[in-house]
Amino acid sequence: MTTAPDIAVPTTAAAPVPPQTATPRIKLSRRGYAIDHPDRKLGEALMAHALGAADREAMDGILRQLVKASVSGGRPCEVNLAFMISMVKSIGPRDSVEAMLVAQMVSVHVMAMRCAHHLAHADDLAQHDSAARALGRLTRTFPAQIDALNRYRSQREPAITVQNVKVEDGGNAIVGNVTQHASVIVSDQAPSAAARALRPAGARRRHDAADSRPDAQA
Repeated sequence: MTTAPDIAVPTTAAAPVPPQTATPRIKLSRRGYAIDHPDRKLGEALMAHALGAADREAMDGILRQLVKASVSGGRPCEVNLAFMISMVKSIGPRDSVEAMLVAQMVSVHVMAMRCAHHLAHADDLAQHDSAARALGRLTRTFPAQIDALNRYRSQREPAITVQNVKVEDGGNAIVGNVTQHASVIVSDQAPSAAARALRPAGARRRHDAADSRPDAQA
């Protein structure tokens, strides 16, 4: 069965996707496949959004690959395909790299379940061993793909650094970027009101009294 699409997906930016709108199903035929939606443009936008596809070529390519991976009994299966598209959407790929990786993940899961079925219905030791080996490789691959997705996503998120600053009695806090060279610490900002507020009460009174003298410098 060929998988040449019956759809014409625009190369321009996809139309806005209404919130809480279900992803359309894919109808398979002798000619290939088509997005089952009364509004062609909206159906294409919904499908592109679900797959994380940026343009026509990306959506067409991912759909072709998912159709081939959905094969059951020698033919593409609409039920498998609908499940795979739903899983891709639920994971929510954010760019082209994630779209490809998530498509691989759902395909590996489907193949693992297929091997589990063969293992459960093995007629002899050879079939049993073959299905068991394939199932083992696929089930080890899937968590590795999850780790790869998590690592990739963590690299794209801004890092947050939290520091614990402890001020002893009689000490002053430094507010601003600090550069440390050996035993010398240089601040790029003068102590602020927040830093002065952290001083002991006696130190603040002495400092304020010095500032109030007639000969105090501005």
